[in-house]
Formats: sequence, structure tokens, C-alpha cells
Amino acid sequence: MPALGGQHVKAYDWQRVMSRASSKQPPVIRNKKATHKFEILEKLECGLVLRGTEVKSLRNGGASLDEAYARIDDEEVWLLGFNIAPYKHGNVMNHQFILPRKLLLHKREIRRLLPKVQQRGQALIPLRVYFNDRGLCKVTL
Repeated sequence: MPALGGQHVKAYDWQRVMSRASSKQPPVIRNKKATHKFEILEKLECGLVLRGTEVKSLRNGGASLDEAYARIDDEEVWLLGFNIAPYKHGNVMNHQFILPRKLLLHKREIRRLLPKVQQRGQALIPLRVYFNDRGLCKVTL
């Protein structure tokens, strides 16, 4: 092993590291009907505010985007109709199924979206929900 500044550097078995990382990929929840029902003009990635058992249930793939849509209220974006199944190992503090969930966007992004959504026939439809490399839950509108 080569030494750097008096310290030894360990050699990694990259095949073992990569196989471990790829085996624990959380599922991606897609809205398959949205591409058929709507014309996608623009895509936007935003964060999603979740509680403990909601995250665990999403990591198990227990969610549905079929009837979900987003709305802008008082310079905040809310995801409505997003159904997250109850966590099967949850207790009394388990989350409710369908709640309005807040989407995280910068104010300038919300102000840019507001006139587009106010046009007749325009809507914010979630296309997919996924976990990024850092483990944060993201929504593509």
C-alpha cells in the first residue's frame, strides 16, 4: 500500500462496494397516465416534505401518483391527492393516507410558475417520485 504523508491508503474492492450500493436502490414511483393524458411542456424538480413513516413507506414502494396534482397557494406549492400507503410496521403514530404535502421550491421558481399555472388548461402534474443520491425525496413536476 502506498503511503501519503505518512498514512497508509487502503485499497478498496470496488466490485463489492458497487454491488452493495446498487442492491439497495429505493423504487421510483411513476405517473404513467400523465404522459398519455397531458402534454408535458416543462419539467421541474422539487423537494417533498415528509414525516417518518411516510419515508419508510415510500422506500418500500407504497405510493400512488394516479390522482395527484400540485397547487400554488400563498407562494407555497402543495401536492394534493398523493396517496402513500400506511407503513406496515408502523404504530399509533402512523401517517394518514392522503394529506396535502408541501413541495420545496425557491420563491423565484414559484413566481415564475404562477403565471403559467394561472393560464387556462395548464396544471402541475407530478410525473415521478424518487430518492436522489443523498437520500432526499424528490418530485418531478
